[in-house]
Parts: sequence; C-alpha cells; structure tokens
Amino acid sequence: MCWYDEGYDIFAVAPGDFLDAVGTLFGVAGSVGDIYANLAQQHGINADPAMVNQAFYRAFKASPPMAFPGCAPALIPHQEYQWWRMVAQQTFSSAGVLDHFVDFDQFFNDLYAHFATATPWVLYTDVLAALQRWQRRGIQLGLISNFDSRLYQVLEALQLTEYFQSVTISSEVGTAKPDPLIFATALKKHHCEASQAWHIGDSEQDDVEGAKAAGLRGIWLKR
Repeated sequence: MCWYDEGYDIFAVAPGDFLDAVGTLFGVAGSVGDIYANLAQQHGINADPAMVNQAFYRAFKASPPMAFPGCAPALIPHQEYQWWRMVAQQTFSSAGVLDHFVDFDQFFNDLYAHFATATPWVLYTDVLAALQRWQRRGIQLGLISNFDSRLYQVLEALQLTEYFQSVTISSEVGTAKPDPLIFATALKKHHCEASQAWHIGDSEQDDVEGAKAAGLRGIWLKR
C-alpha cells in the first residue's frame, strides 16, 4: 500500500496531518476469533474460532459508539472496560459457550489486558517507513481513533509513540468518528484550521466522510 494520493505526496503541503490507528497503522494478528478462542481455551473453553469471529463482529457492530459524554475522566477506563466486556459477553453468548465459563470475569480481565500489549497486533509493513519519512520532514502527526485508552499502551508496545504529537480518542472526547467534534478536538491540539488538514483512515464512513464533514480532506486507505 502506497501512502500517496493521485500521484502526489499527500503530506507535501498539509500543515495538519492526522491518521486513524486500528486498520490503518496496525491490525489484528490473524483474527479476533482466533485470539478470543485461544485465550478461552486457556480457561478451559473450547470454541470454534470462525464462529467466535462472526459473533464478535455482530456484537461489535451492534454496540453503541465508544464514547461516554459527560463522564468524569477518572471513570472513563472503567466505562471502556465495561463496554468491551459487554461485547465479549455477547460474542461468547452468540457462539453458544458463555455458560461454559467457570469465571468469565477472570477470563475477560486476561483478554482485556492482552489487547493492551503488542502480541495481538501486527504493524503494517508500509507504516514505519512512511512515519520515518514524515518525521524527517518535520511534519507533526496526530492520531484520531475510536479505540479506547489502551491505545497509549499499544503505541508504546509497537514503538510508535515518538511519531505522534497528539492522540485523540473517542472515549476521552465523548463522541466518536464520524462526528465532527472529535476532528475539531484534534485540530485544536495542533492549532490548525480544518481546511489545512488531512485525515487518513481505513473506514470510508468514519474516516473519509467524517473528515470531510468536519472540513478536512479525507483520504481512504484501502487495506
């Protein structure tokens, strides 16, 4: 995948440059179903990875946005944890094995911690060279993501933290992409006008259409 648009370096002139995280910089190693099923097996549960994977995406898509408007900052990690616990519980319920767990809370605690490490993630092969090139040019980058606050740990684990001057996530802002507010919040951190900014992501709706609605130029990275 080339980080170019219509033959031009997309970061040649834009003073404000933002990227999505999951699905753009890095993705799940294998499938979510594989990871969920493997960890479940460590807790004595046999589940079909393909079935779990399908159940996960049904539960994920049916869930509300990862945003908690009006929530006190100190309570956000707990809200994030409960949001993902609901997704996991619905996943294994749909897969028909939820009642097989002796201690689902302990299993989910291990699962949640696992996704804060580098192990379940794979950095796309084109990313590091692109980030290094933009860093050499002195371009300041920001992340805009609908992920949760574990993103900070994942960035550290994947050795990506140094490339980003800001991180803006939906759970902290109180609204998720494609809502214009999350883009506006990121722009304020860089003292940048929307018309001067770009945003790159793998979701046509959340990243491209969301960015355009907020006044940025949206670039769709089709992985």
